[in-house]
Amino acid sequence: MSMRKPHLLVFLALLASTSAAAQPGARAVIERAHAAAGGELWRRPETLTLKGSALLCQAGRCQAAESYAMWRVFPRESRNAHVANGQVRIDASSGGRVLFQTSFDGVDTYNQAGLVPGAQASREWSENFGFGIIRFALDPGFTLKTQAQESVDGYLCDVVEVSDPGGTQTTFAIDRADASIRRVGFQTTRGWHVRIYSDFLKLASGFMQPQRVRLYYDGVLSNDIWWQEITVNQPIDPKRFQITP
Repeated sequence: MSMRKPHLLVFLALLASTSAAAQPGARAVIERAHAAAGGELWRRPETLTLKGSALLCQAGRCQAAESYAMWRVFPRESRNAHVANGQVRIDASSGGRVLFQTSFDGVDTYNQAGLVPGAQASREWSENFGFGIIRFALDPGFTLKTQAQESVDGYLCDVVEVSDPGGTQTTFAIDRADASIRRVGFQTTRGWHVRIYSDFLKLASGFMQPQRVRLYYDGVLSNDIWWQEITVNQPIDPKRFQITP
């Protein structure tokens, strides 16, 4: 007699418990996700600073980044899911040695070697930008489509495909129980990109931030990030986004 794996039994039980109720509409799922994440503060934040550590993997080898930090100035609107917008910088280092730096100051892209040519910069950002579009998913011009429910890390999720005004698609998995955003997925030049979010922390302000983020391309682990410090809506010096070698 065959035996089903425990995680499959859990998923089937969760699915059976909700089968009698109609699957919620795509808009209702996104509205719940916005509310659970912190409402308007989360939907339209000004800045976010995250600091922690990470495991960085490439070509079958991984290295630890003892220090991993991100500074983000958010745009007030977005019409393209996978184009750099606002301002962002990410630094990774270990033992005082820079592993990599990347930054977008609103116009130009930089890395630890200096200015990055436009075509290369556009490709790199398109392989990484995508999660933030859920903040704008209810704006005019966006369309939403409900997909089949899935289990993410054992949590039953409603899945919604968000299409920006240009037709670019990004898929989000929203926890059926608490409406946390468990997963995002979208196509890139490096393959199908997935980010899985867990260990959620709600700040006193109500802003929800996952403390762990795992990044995959075509099913292969790229980064495993742990955030320990979270700061919302504090000023960030614009010079932070310009890297000088």
